[in-house]
Amino acid sequence: MKAIVYERTGDASVLQLLDRPVPEPGPGEVLVRVAVSGVNPTDWKARRQGPMPGDWQTPGQDGAGVIEAVGEGVDRELIGERVWLWEAAWQRPWGTAAEYTVVPVRQAVPLGDASFDLGACLGIPFLTAHRCLTAGEYTPDRLHAGALSDHTVLVQGGAGAVGNAAIQLARWADACVVATVSSPEKAQLAAAAGASFVVNYREQDVVEEVRKIAPDGVHTVVEVSAARNAAVDVQLLRRGGAVCVYADDGGDEVTLPIRPLMAPNARFQFVLVYTEPKAAKAQAVVDVAAAAAQGGIRVGEDAGLPLHRHPLSAAVAAHRAVENSVVGKVLITTSEGE
Repeated sequence: MKAIVYERTGDASVLQLLDRPVPEPGPGEVLVRVAVSGVNPTDWKARRQGPMPGDWQTPGQDGAGVIEAVGEGVDRELIGERVWLWEAAWQRPWGTAAEYTVVPVRQAVPLGDASFDLGACLGIPFLTAHRCLTAGEYTPDRLHAGALSDHTVLVQGGAGAVGNAAIQLARWADACVVATVSSPEKAQLAAAAGASFVVNYREQDVVEEVRKIAPDGVHTVVEVSAARNAAVDVQLLRRGGAVCVYADDGGDEVTLPIRPLMAPNARFQFVLVYTEPKAAKAQAVVDVAAAAAQGGIRVGEDAGLPLHRHPLSAAVAAHRAVENSVVGKVLITTSEGE
């Protein structure tokens, strides 16, 4: 098979397209013929900084394809199942930027008739967004239609991949969603994702605009840049509200006022999908799969998430596009295609 491999950490130039033996699934694992691999910021960050689980690494946490073989203890009826993959390369060498990969069976989730493009977009962004929407003290543990019907959610950075996922999941769960963006073009993407209201923070006062929509404040803030936005977030939380921080865009330190956060019993919750509680992640997989099956999740420009496709041989360009903060979702398609 063809696979992207790096044998040392560094910039995108360390990525090589190599011929590798097709891996064999071990006990509890499945072999998946990958159709599409999703590229996330975590992929290039791991490539630059490590650590590597061994002497080599195929990148790619997310992907979609077809189960072609199963290991000991796995139901053979799964062979031929279309699936989406999550955390394929977490502490394992076999990522999704290859024609085949192996994963534990629980990390291969039935995709049904949904597109492989959609499946390759579900892992990191949507599982992260789910955690952000359910980690607050007064938020539900699971999402479904109506779960957030009395909630107002503020998504800071509504045109990013996680921002888009948070908008889509929150709207599927019937929340009122306010998204902030930095340009008219990004405002169109946030609206296409389903945001109820969009605020251009370069041209409008976010606190003033959000307070018009939610006079009592918001239940949850999905936050990409706490260093920049903490002062705004503090002013917008209602009693028991939570700011869920999933990235450090704009700075890696944040200063918080104690009394204004004590009074409403507010929470700043930090989110990393890899290390979140196992029960929360398991529920996220179930809920994201349900949202996809019910048509609550879409991809493409008309869903606020433009797709940028690269062949496996152009993995270097794909990584560089994500590293340069391209708007939308970068996908790598294998030679097998969909």
